Amino acid sequence: MATALSFKALALAALLSMVVASGARAEQQFKRNATTASQDRSLLSYSSGWLPAKATWYGAPTGAGPLDNGGACGFKGTNQYPFSSMTSCGNEPIFKDGKGCGSCYQIRCLKSNHPACSGVAQTVIITDMNYYPVAKYHFDLSGTAFGSMASWGLNDKLRHAGIIDMQFRRVPCNFPGLTITFRVQHGSNPMYLAVLIEHENKDGDVVQADIMQSNSGHWEPMHESWGSIWRIDPNRPLRGPFSMRITNESGRQLVAKNVIPANYIPDVDYRSFVQY
Repeated sequence: MATALSFKALALAALLSMVVASGARAEQQFKRNATTASQDRSLLSYSSGWLPAKATWYGAPTGAGPLDNGGACGFKGTNQYPFSSMTSCGNEPIFKDGKGCGSCYQIRCLKSNHPACSGVAQTVIITDMNYYPVAKYHFDLSGTAFGSMASWGLNDKLRHAGIIDMQFRRVPCNFPGLTITFRVQHGSNPMYLAVLIEHENKDGDVVQADIMQSNSGHWEPMHESWGSIWRIDPNRPLRGPFSMRITNESGRQLVAKNVIPANYIPDVDYRSFVQY
Protein backbone atom coordinates (compact mmCIF):
# COMPACT_ATOMS: atom_id res chain seq x y z
CA MET A 1 0.00 0.00 0.00
CA ALA A 2 2.80 2.40 0.97
CA THR A 3 4.59 1.62 -2.29
CA ALA A 4 1.46 2.30 -4.33
CA LEU A 5 0.93 5.61 -2.53
CA SER A 6 4.57 6.48 -3.11
CA PHE A 7 4.18 5.84 -6.86
CA LYS A 8 1.02 7.98 -6.92
CA ALA A 9 2.80 10.79 -5.10
CA LEU A 10 5.71 10.64 -7.54
CA ALA A 11 3.33 10.63 -10.51
CA LEU A 12 1.43 13.60 -9.10
CA ALA A 13 4.66 15.49 -8.47
CA ALA A 14 5.83 14.77 -12.03
CA LEU A 15 2.48 15.94 -13.42
CA LEU A 16 2.63 19.15 -11.38
CA SER A 17 6.18 19.74 -12.56
CA MET A 18 5.07 19.36 -16.19
CA VAL A 19 2.18 21.78 -15.68
CA VAL A 20 4.46 24.36 -14.06
CA ALA A 21 7.04 23.98 -16.84
CA SER A 22 4.34 24.27 -19.51
CA GLY A 23 2.99 27.41 -17.86
CA ALA A 24 6.47 28.91 -17.68
CA ARG A 25 7.06 28.20 -21.37
CA ALA A 26 3.70 29.74 -22.27
CA GLU A 27 4.52 32.85 -20.22
CA GLN A 28 7.92 33.15 -21.90
CA GLN A 29 6.32 32.79 -25.36
CA PHE A 30 3.72 35.42 -24.46
CA LYS A 31 6.50 37.81 -23.39
CA ARG A 32 8.44 37.12 -26.59
CA ASN A 33 5.35 37.77 -28.70
CA ALA A 34 4.63 40.99 -26.81
CA THR A 35 8.23 42.13 -27.25
CA THR A 36 8.13 41.33 -30.97
CA ALA A 37 4.85 43.22 -31.40
CA SER A 38 6.29 46.21 -29.55
CA GLN A 39 9.41 46.14 -31.72
CA ASP A 40 7.28 45.93 -34.87
CA ARG A 41 5.21 48.94 -33.76
CA SER A 42 8.39 50.90 -33.22
CA LEU A 43 9.92 49.84 -36.53
CA LEU A 44 6.72 50.58 -38.44
CA SER A 45 6.35 54.10 -37.09
CA TYR A 46 6.46 57.14 -39.37
CA SER A 47 9.99 57.96 -38.20
CA SER A 48 11.48 54.52 -38.79
CA GLY A 49 13.02 55.24 -42.20
CA TRP A 50 13.42 52.66 -44.95
CA LEU A 51 13.25 49.01 -43.90
CA PRO A 52 14.12 45.88 -45.92
CA ALA A 53 11.39 43.55 -47.16
CA LYS A 54 10.56 41.01 -49.82
CA ALA A 55 8.12 41.80 -52.63
CA THR A 56 6.02 39.46 -54.74
CA TRP A 57 2.87 40.08 -56.76
CA TYR A 58 -0.38 38.33 -57.56
CA GLY A 59 -3.46 38.67 -59.75
CA ALA A 60 -3.48 40.28 -63.19
CA PRO A 61 -0.27 42.07 -64.28
CA THR A 62 -2.05 45.43 -64.31
CA GLY A 63 -4.78 44.56 -61.80
CA ALA A 64 -5.55 45.31 -58.15
CA GLY A 65 -4.61 41.86 -56.82
CA PRO A 66 -7.76 39.79 -56.17
CA LEU A 67 -9.85 39.09 -59.25
CA ASP A 68 -12.90 40.54 -57.47
CA ASN A 69 -11.00 43.74 -56.57
CA GLY A 70 -11.53 43.01 -52.87
CA GLY A 71 -9.37 41.31 -50.24
CA ALA A 72 -9.21 40.24 -46.60
CA CYS A 73 -9.83 43.79 -45.36
CA GLY A 74 -13.35 43.83 -46.81
CA PHE A 75 -12.75 46.80 -49.13
CA LYS A 76 -14.48 46.74 -52.50
CA GLY A 77 -13.53 48.34 -55.81
CA THR A 78 -9.81 48.42 -55.04
CA ASN A 79 -9.21 49.08 -58.74
CA GLN A 80 -10.90 52.47 -58.28
CA TYR A 81 -10.03 55.67 -56.39
CA PRO A 82 -8.59 56.01 -53.81
CA PHE A 83 -6.95 52.58 -54.09
CA SER A 84 -6.43 52.82 -57.85
CA SER A 85 -5.00 49.26 -57.91
CA MET A 86 -2.00 50.40 -55.82
CA THR A 87 -2.69 47.77 -53.18
CA SER A 88 -0.87 45.11 -51.23
CA CYS A 89 -1.22 42.13 -48.95
CA GLY A 90 0.74 42.47 -45.75
CA ASN A 91 1.99 39.67 -43.53
CA GLU A 92 1.03 39.80 -39.85
CA PRO A 93 3.32 42.62 -38.62
CA ILE A 94 1.80 44.79 -41.35
CA PHE A 95 -1.75 43.38 -41.57
CA LYS A 96 -1.99 43.28 -37.74
CA ASP A 97 -4.92 40.85 -37.69
CA GLY A 98 -6.97 43.39 -39.67
CA LYS A 99 -6.01 46.48 -37.68
CA GLY A 100 -3.46 47.37 -40.35
CA CYS A 101 -6.13 47.51 -43.04
CA GLY A 102 -6.10 50.82 -44.89
CA SER A 103 -2.64 51.87 -43.71
CA CYS A 104 -0.26 53.35 -46.27
CA TYR A 105 3.35 52.53 -47.08
CA GLN A 106 5.89 53.83 -49.54
CA ILE A 107 7.72 51.10 -51.42
CA ARG A 108 10.73 51.15 -53.70
CA CYS A 109 13.36 48.88 -55.17
CA LEU A 110 16.85 49.90 -56.21
CA LYS A 111 19.04 48.96 -59.17
CA SER A 112 21.03 46.86 -56.73
CA ASN A 113 17.85 44.85 -56.09
CA HIS A 114 17.03 44.39 -59.79
CA PRO A 115 18.21 46.15 -62.98
CA ALA A 116 14.62 47.13 -63.85
CA CYS A 117 14.05 48.99 -60.56
CA SER A 118 13.72 52.76 -60.67
CA GLY A 119 14.39 53.59 -57.03
CA VAL A 120 11.38 55.94 -57.10
CA ALA A 121 9.05 55.60 -54.12
CA GLN A 122 5.41 54.61 -54.73
CA THR A 123 2.55 54.51 -52.21
CA VAL A 124 0.40 51.43 -51.60
CA ILE A 125 -2.56 50.73 -49.32
CA ILE A 126 -2.90 47.52 -47.28
CA THR A 127 -6.07 45.77 -48.46
CA ASP A 128 -5.33 42.07 -48.02
CA MET A 129 -3.56 39.45 -45.87
CA ASN A 130 -0.38 37.63 -46.86
CA TYR A 131 -0.78 34.13 -45.42
CA TYR A 132 2.54 32.72 -46.67
CA PRO A 133 5.32 35.22 -45.95
CA VAL A 134 8.87 34.50 -47.08
CA ALA A 135 10.46 37.19 -44.88
CA LYS A 136 9.86 39.14 -41.68
CA TYR A 137 8.20 41.82 -43.80
CA HIS A 138 6.64 40.61 -47.04
CA PHE A 139 4.52 42.73 -49.37
CA ASP A 140 2.51 40.63 -51.82
CA LEU A 141 1.64 43.47 -54.17
CA SER A 142 -0.92 43.89 -56.89
CA GLY A 143 0.57 43.54 -60.36
CA THR A 144 0.07 47.27 -60.82
CA ALA A 145 1.93 48.18 -57.62
CA PHE A 146 4.79 45.76 -58.28
CA GLY A 147 5.26 47.11 -61.80
CA SER A 148 5.16 50.70 -60.56
CA MET A 149 8.60 50.24 -58.95
CA ALA A 150 10.17 49.74 -62.38
CA SER A 151 11.89 52.24 -64.61
CA TRP A 152 9.83 53.49 -67.54
CA GLY A 153 9.03 50.70 -69.98
CA LEU A 154 10.45 47.95 -67.78
CA ASN A 155 7.31 47.08 -65.79
CA ASP A 156 6.91 43.63 -67.33
CA LYS A 157 10.61 42.89 -66.98
CA LEU A 158 10.39 43.60 -63.25
CA ARG A 159 7.21 41.55 -62.86
CA HIS A 160 8.97 38.62 -64.53
CA ALA A 161 11.46 38.62 -61.63
CA GLY A 162 8.65 37.25 -59.43
CA ILE A 163 10.29 37.99 -56.08
CA ILE A 164 12.71 40.79 -55.24
CA ASP A 165 14.25 42.62 -52.33
CA MET A 166 12.70 46.02 -51.69
CA GLN A 167 12.45 48.76 -49.09
CA PHE A 168 9.39 50.24 -47.39
CA ARG A 169 8.36 52.84 -44.83
CA ARG A 170 5.12 53.88 -43.17
CA VAL A 171 3.59 57.11 -44.44
CA PRO A 172 0.36 58.97 -43.61
CA CYS A 173 -2.58 58.29 -45.92
CA ASN A 174 -4.12 61.17 -47.82
CA PHE A 175 -7.41 60.76 -49.71
CA PRO A 176 -8.34 64.18 -51.15
CA GLY A 177 -12.07 64.75 -51.54
CA LEU A 178 -13.08 61.84 -49.31
CA THR A 179 -14.51 61.65 -45.82
CA ILE A 180 -14.69 58.54 -43.65
CA THR A 181 -17.24 56.11 -45.03
CA PHE A 182 -19.37 53.48 -43.31
CA ARG A 183 -20.79 50.64 -45.40
CA VAL A 184 -23.46 48.50 -43.75
CA GLN A 185 -22.76 44.86 -44.51
CA HIS A 186 -25.10 42.35 -46.08
CA GLY A 187 -26.81 40.27 -43.39
CA SER A 188 -27.26 43.16 -40.95
CA ASN A 189 -30.66 43.05 -39.24
CA PRO A 190 -32.46 44.52 -36.19
CA MET A 191 -30.36 42.31 -33.87
CA TYR A 192 -27.02 42.51 -35.68
CA LEU A 193 -25.14 45.33 -37.38
CA ALA A 194 -21.83 45.00 -39.22
CA VAL A 195 -20.07 48.00 -40.71
CA LEU A 196 -17.07 48.38 -43.01
CA ILE A 197 -15.05 51.51 -42.18
CA GLU A 198 -12.80 53.02 -44.84
CA HIS A 199 -11.05 56.09 -46.29
CA GLU A 200 -9.39 57.33 -43.10
CA ASN A 201 -6.61 59.87 -43.67
CA LYS A 202 -3.37 59.82 -41.62
CA ASP A 203 -3.03 56.34 -40.04
CA GLY A 204 -5.58 54.89 -42.46
CA ASP A 205 -6.59 52.25 -39.94
CA VAL A 206 -9.13 51.61 -37.17
CA VAL A 207 -8.11 49.89 -33.93
CA GLN A 208 -11.45 50.35 -32.16
CA ALA A 209 -14.99 51.24 -33.19
CA ASP A 210 -17.86 52.17 -30.85
CA ILE A 211 -21.51 52.79 -31.60
CA MET A 212 -24.23 54.92 -30.02
CA GLN A 213 -27.84 53.97 -30.62
CA SER A 214 -30.55 56.56 -31.22
CA ASN A 215 -29.03 59.30 -29.05
CA SER A 216 -28.84 56.93 -26.08
CA GLY A 217 -26.01 58.96 -24.60
CA HIS A 218 -23.61 56.05 -24.11
CA TRP A 219 -21.14 54.30 -26.36
CA GLU A 220 -21.08 50.53 -26.84
CA PRO A 221 -17.89 48.82 -28.05
CA MET A 222 -18.07 47.01 -31.35
CA HIS A 223 -16.08 43.87 -32.09
CA GLU A 224 -13.76 43.38 -35.00
CA SER A 225 -15.44 40.85 -37.26
CA TRP A 226 -12.70 40.58 -39.88
CA GLY A 227 -10.51 43.02 -41.74
CA SER A 228 -11.93 46.51 -41.39
CA ILE A 229 -15.45 45.25 -40.58
CA TRP A 230 -16.80 45.89 -37.06
CA ARG A 231 -19.99 44.42 -35.62
CA ILE A 232 -22.39 44.62 -32.70
CA ASP A 233 -24.75 41.74 -31.85
CA PRO A 234 -26.18 42.41 -28.37
CA ASN A 235 -29.03 39.85 -28.57
CA ARG A 236 -31.58 42.66 -28.33
CA PRO A 237 -33.10 45.01 -30.90
CA LEU A 238 -30.87 47.84 -32.10
CA ARG A 239 -32.33 51.31 -32.53
CA GLY A 240 -31.10 53.83 -35.07
CA PRO A 241 -29.98 56.29 -36.14
CA PHE A 242 -26.49 55.22 -35.18
CA SER A 243 -23.49 57.39 -34.37
CA MET A 244 -20.02 55.92 -34.85
CA ARG A 245 -16.83 56.66 -32.93
CA ILE A 246 -13.56 55.38 -34.33
CA THR A 247 -10.06 55.29 -32.86
CA ASN A 248 -6.96 55.08 -35.03
CA GLU A 249 -3.58 53.60 -34.20
CA SER A 250 -2.30 56.96 -32.92
CA GLY A 251 -5.17 57.06 -30.41
CA ARG A 252 -7.08 59.88 -32.09
CA GLN A 253 -10.87 59.60 -32.03
CA LEU A 254 -13.50 60.94 -34.40
CA VAL A 255 -17.29 60.88 -34.02
CA ALA A 256 -19.68 60.65 -36.96
CA LYS A 257 -23.03 61.63 -35.47
CA ASN A 258 -26.13 59.79 -36.71
CA VAL A 259 -24.20 58.66 -39.77
CA ILE A 260 -26.17 55.41 -40.24
CA PRO A 261 -29.95 55.95 -40.46
CA ALA A 262 -32.49 53.75 -38.71
CA ASN A 263 -33.79 52.56 -42.09
CA TYR A 264 -30.33 51.75 -43.44
CA ILE A 265 -29.91 49.68 -46.58
CA PRO A 266 -27.19 46.97 -46.58
CA ASP A 267 -24.35 47.33 -49.09
CA VAL A 268 -24.82 51.11 -49.21
CA ASP A 269 -22.08 53.61 -48.34
CA TYR A 270 -22.95 56.22 -45.71
CA ARG A 271 -20.49 59.07 -45.96
CA SER A 272 -19.72 61.08 -42.86
CA PHE A 273 -18.69 64.72 -42.50
CA VAL A 274 -15.56 63.85 -40.55
CA GLN A 275 -11.98 63.09 -41.54
CA TYR A 276 -8.60 62.89 -39.82
